[in-house]
Amino acid sequence: MTPLVDNVKIDNLGNRQQLDKIGNYRHPYLGELRMKSRKGFTLIELMVVVLIVGILAAVAIPILRGRIDAAKWSEGKAMLGSLATAIRAYAAEKPNGPNPATVDIFTATGLGFAVGDLSGTYFLDADFSITSCTVDAVGVPISFVIRCDVGLGADAPTTPTAYTLNQAGVFTAIP
Repeated sequence: MTPLVDNVKIDNLGNRQQLDKIGNYRHPYLGELRMKSRKGFTLIELMVVVLIVGILAAVAIPILRGRIDAAKWSEGKAMLGSLATAIRAYAAEKPNGPNPATVDIFTATGLGFAVGDLSGTYFLDADFSITSCTVDAVGVPISFVIRCDVGLGADAPTTPTAYTLNQAGVFTAIP
């Protein structure tokens, strides 16, 4: 064997061998052929990527669906809060008046909501009801429960089927 001269090595048979920078044998045309044949992705590589994207989508869609329903229910919860405020205001203004659970929500003499005030994108007026209301001797509400059922509106949430709000401001999901 002869020493290296200009990255060329002569073997025992007198053949010249081209070496790369770290001393490995390099065929003069093999590197060029490899580069020409590797211009894109193989079918297997593409199928693996599609499989990974499919798995991620299968995991993400149910999670996003739950978040969408929670966002829709925020409209119903906000309206339940408005009803709770109206019950408290009604009892304060009319301490000797009828029980708020027995008055019509949508009249001026009732809780003061006009028809359509509780209608939104996902819920309509008919979705809301006062389930119970007890008042003390002077008409101040001691306890009440307001209910909002799954909306009759377009694209209403699917789960849970209802929410209730009590006098303490606690929302309870009804499956």
